[in-house]
Amino acid sequence: MAELIIHSEKIKENIKYLSNYFETHNVKWSLITKVFSGDKTFLKTILTKDVIEKINSVGDSRLTSLRNLKEVNPNLQTIYIKPPAEIYANDIVEYADISLNTSLSTIEALNESAKKKGLIHKIIIMIELGELREGVNRENIIGFYKKVFNFSNIEVIGIGSNLGCMYGVEPSYDKLLQLSLYKELISAKFNKNLNLISGGTSITLPLIESNVIPKEINHFRVGEAAFFGISPLDGKPFKELYTDTFEFYANIIELKEKNIVPDGLISDANIGQTSEYNESDITETSYKAILDFGLLDVDKEDISTDDKSISFVGITSDMLVIDIGDNKTKLGRPKFKVGDKIKFKLNYMAVARLLNSKFIDKIYF
Repeated sequence: MAELIIHSEKIKENIKYLSNYFETHNVKWSLITKVFSGDKTFLKTILTKDVIEKINSVGDSRLTSLRNLKEVNPNLQTIYIKPPAEIYANDIVEYADISLNTSLSTIEALNESAKKKGLIHKIIIMIELGELREGVNRENIIGFYKKVFNFSNIEVIGIGSNLGCMYGVEPSYDKLLQLSLYKELISAKFNKNLNLISGGTSITLPLIESNVIPKEINHFRVGEAAFFGISPLDGKPFKELYTDTFEFYANIIELKEKNIVPDGLISDANIGQTSEYNESDITETSYKAILDFGLLDVDKEDISTDDKSISFVGITSDMLVIDIGDNKTKLGRPKFKVGDKIKFKLNYMAVARLLNSKFIDKIYF
């Protein structure tokens, strides 16, 4: 079975480094764990007491993941990081201490659920700043907050925005300054203190020390940088974070010299993906290796290898085929054999899908 190697100690060091970094810059942060989809082994392995002591909250976009977080550590403050579905208001209040919201009717449902449970549910109201994802339209902000402040069991603890996640709108100084100005406007008009201005993510990390982020932005929601050591803004390592936190190894289950061009009538019935080939190569052969994972496990576009002799041939639901040329080393010896492993590099989506696949071994170090 193909294996996903998780270097948990390096991930833990990344999280602690970020905690100290944010503390130095007077910023609170939420660790976003959605890449792990609530995997209890991960939660127990990574979220140890020394790792989470400086984290404001741990967040996810799935209720089952928040439920698992609470089962592993009932005292952990949790945050639901997308607008909740109104029908799940009871579960949100049960498993999320904080939620991000944009819908008045949903907040009303959360208020009723919190009232029944005798709880106060905390919310951050998200503002639309141009990304066209979640967020209350700016012209409706004052009226929206006025109504929300009247709910008895809802505590509005902040204002937030999401930039760079869908269209890639950059979190510029002007965009984030708008967020802080809206906070000041709301605080002054309603005499309310909004403790958190949540405008930071992994994308904005490199901007902290370049004075691109207004000092009022005091809350970050970070996942990718903690687990992969990079900022999506430029794809480069951030500070001293570890980037070699995940490895993927697949087994060669067949290795044979085969034609480059398929033989037979090609129909539309294939269920996989294949590479292009030239009809002029009809008499040519090369060595093909079959690996033990497929489309059900990960998209080929999200993985890569440093071995230049390897090229993609095709992928089906449970197998990947690669071309390894003449399968010879520089000394003329066989380079690969059945039973050998091929190492792949992974991006965020590759890790997320592999962690969700029940056909992949997950090994923690």
